[in-house]
Order: sequence, then C-alpha cells, then structure tokens
Amino acid sequence: MFFPSSACLVQTKIGANRAWGFDLSGACSGFVYALATAVQFVSTGAHSKVLVIGADVMTSIIDFQDRATCVLFGDGAGAVLVEPAEDGERGIIDFILRSDGSGGQYLYMPGGGSLHPSSADTVRKRMHYVQQDGRNVFKFAVRGMAEISKEILRKHKLTAGDLKLYIPHQANLRIIKAAVEKLELKDSQVAVNIDKYANTTAGTIPICLSEAVESKQVQRDDLVLLASFGAGFTWGSLLLRWEI
Repeated sequence: MFFPSSACLVQTKIGANRAWGFDLSGACSGFVYALATAVQFVSTGAHSKVLVIGADVMTSIIDFQDRATCVLFGDGAGAVLVEPAEDGERGIIDFILRSDGSGGQYLYMPGGGSLHPSSADTVRKRMHYVQQDGRNVFKFAVRGMAEISKEILRKHKLTAGDLKLYIPHQANLRIIKAAVEKLELKDSQVAVNIDKYANTTAGTIPICLSEAVESKQVQRDDLVLLASFGAGFTWGSLLLRWEI
C-alpha cells in the first residue's frame, strides 16, 4: 500500500517501539541508497544502530502475459544492521550514488500514482504492470555498474584484484557478466544467485551478502564492493571491509 510506510509496519511487527523509520524509493538501487543513508546517521553519531532492509514483491506488479518481463523478476528481502566501527575497523569505507531521470522512460509502471490514478480505465489498459525497454536498460546498466565500480576503486587506489567479493545487483546474468568483464574480475570474485531467485530488485544485494557470509565466502577483513543499477535511472557503488 502507499501508506502507511512499510518501515512503520515492520517497526511494529518486530517490536522496535523506540525506533523510527521511513521508506526510500530507489528501485533496484534502493538497498545501496538506503545503506548510504544509514551510514550518515551512524557516522554523525545521531544513531548507534540502523536497520536497513531491501525488499520487493515484484510478482504483484508483473504482467504474466508479457514474457519479456514476467520471467525476469522474483520476490525477496534482506537486511543489515549498521553500527559504529570499533577502533581499528573500517567497515563501510565509501559510496558513490548517481541518478539520471532521463532514463525513466525505459523502466517504469505507468498506473497507480498521481499522474494516472487507479481507475477502471488504467486497469483495462494494463497500466499497473512493469513496462521495460530491455535493450536500453541493458546498455545503461552495463556501463553504469562498471563505470561506478571502477570509479570507487580508483578513488581508493585499489584494483579489482584487491576485492574478495563483488556483489552486483542481480538484474540478469548477461548484465552481470558484461560488467564483470569490463572490471576484469575472476568468476570466483563475483556473487551470483539470480539463477535461484531471479531479479528481486532491492533484495538482490543483501540476499547475496547474507549467503556469502553464511557460506564463509566473505570473512572478517575481506574487501567487498556492492554495485547496483535500477529504474530512474539510479545506480551506485559501496565499498566496505567486512568486520564481523
């Protein structure tokens, strides 16, 4: 539902009565956007614990008569707890975020907002489903994820070889492979789970991270790079050293 926010619903379900929260809209980049936001609250000392959740139920807005989109998306969620780093720890090192509204025409849902409020007409025209120009999304996603990943590595005088794990948004395997090729990464350095869950949008990166930690693919002091690209267009990279 548009309101109340999912953050308020989660707050009461987990009994976090002294917490406050809000929803953040960044499409497939939503988790990286929200994680960068959490960093600000913690690094300034405003809060000592911030829960960041990436979650989407894409099957609720997918047209199962449209084979170009219905096979791409899944439902999923993941969460992380952000806390101040201890002495000698780095934790989240840096992030770079971008957006370009001119790309909004290539991936969107036309119905249901103030521009086209829900009505019998919008339902009849199937306007409450995801609309995607796959060719343009692919082109921008590959370039966007690769370039912003290279940018944050250059900024910190790092190379792809310094990374233990690269966690890209799981848009589709071709986009991941194309971005990985541009970065000159080994397959063993790249987290991929799209074959299991499809594109769970804001859920892909935290799910990948959780699985990497559980399987010990990521351990204490490992350097990890997150990268995302989504509708908007939105994209971003976040560099961290795993400290748990």
